[in-house]
Amino acid sequence: MARAIEANHNAIVQAVELLEAGEVVAFATETVYGLGADTLNTQAIEKIYKLKGRPATVPLTALVLDEKQAQSLAKTWDERCAKLVERFWPGPLTIVLDRSDNVPIQAAAGLDTIAVRSPSHQVARQLLKEFGRSISAPSANRSGHISPTSAQHVLDDYKEEDDLLILDGGKCEIGIESTVLDLTTDQPRILRLGAITPKQLREVIGDIDVPHINEQTNIPGESVKHYSPVTPVDILDRNAINKFLEEALSSVVVLCFEATIVNPPHQAIIMPEFAKQYTAYLYEALRKADSRGAARIIIERPKCATGNWEAIVDRLERAATNANKTQPDAHG
Repeated sequence: MARAIEANHNAIVQAVELLEAGEVVAFATETVYGLGADTLNTQAIEKIYKLKGRPATVPLTALVLDEKQAQSLAKTWDERCAKLVERFWPGPLTIVLDRSDNVPIQAAAGLDTIAVRSPSHQVARQLLKEFGRSISAPSANRSGHISPTSAQHVLDDYKEEDDLLILDGGKCEIGIESTVLDLTTDQPRILRLGAITPKQLREVIGDIDVPHINEQTNIPGESVKHYSPVTPVDILDRNAINKFLEEALSSVVVLCFEATIVNPPHQAIIMPEFAKQYTAYLYEALRKADSRGAARIIIERPKCATGNWEAIVDRLERAATNANKTQPDAHG
C-alpha cells in the first residue's frame, strides 16, 4: 500500500534511492503535491503516465533545482529566461522551452518542447539536490481529478498502490498549480493561469498573450476539463444560490463566503474572502465537498475575477460540469 512518511533526511535518502531505481515517488511542493520520476529515465516516465492515468499526449513538468539544471534540458536560453528566473525562481512559474536532444521524447509527450520549473518548497528542493538531476513531476492526482495539497490527499488517491512513497511536507502553501508560460514563440503566451499573474509577467518581459482555450490540445497546460470532483458542480452568484436551494430536492454542499445563506439539509463550507487564502484552501474544500455524499456542489461565484482571483476563477470553471469552457487549463 502507499505510505506517507515525514520528509526528514532519512526519508529523502530513501526517496532518492527509489528514483535512482526508476521508481515513482510523491512529494510536497509549494503549489501541489507532485508525482515524480527521473526525467531522463523513459521507463520511469512511463510509470507516471500509467499511475496517473494521464493521456500520453499531455507533457510533464520537469522540476529543477536551479537555472543550470534548467539550461541542461533546453536548447535555448535567452534574456527573457534569465529575467524570469531572477524574479520568480524558485517559485510557481513553469517555463516552456525548446527541448534539448538529451531529454527523452517520452518526457515531453512526443513534443519538441520541455516545461521546466524550480520549486521553492524545501522538501522538493532537498530531493532535487540529493538526486542531482531533474525530476519530472505532474500533480499527484488521478488524471483530471482534484489536485492534492496534502500527503493525505495523495494517500486517498493511491491507497491501493503498492509501495508508493509519499514525502509528507505538510499542506501546500499556494494550493494551485503553477503559472505556465510558453517562450517557444515570438509572442510569449500563458498556457495556464497560476499564482503569478499576467501583470507580474508583463512587468518583467513586456507583452504576453493570454489566449482562451476551448478544446483539448497537445500543448502543455491546455485541458478544458480538469480539477473535477465526482459530484456535479455549478458556479452561481448569491441570488441564484438562494433560489437553487429553495427548489433543491436533494442535499447540496455550498462553498460560500457566508454560512447564513445555507440551511439544513444543505451543508456549507466557508471559503476565505482573500484570494491567497482562498487559493490555498480551494482543493481541500472541493475534496471535502466531494466526500459529503451530496447530490450537487454549488460554488458561490467570487465577486472579483481579476488579479489574483483570475486563476481561482479558472480553476472553478474547470471543476464545474456546466461551465462555459473557454479558459486555459493545466499540467502538474
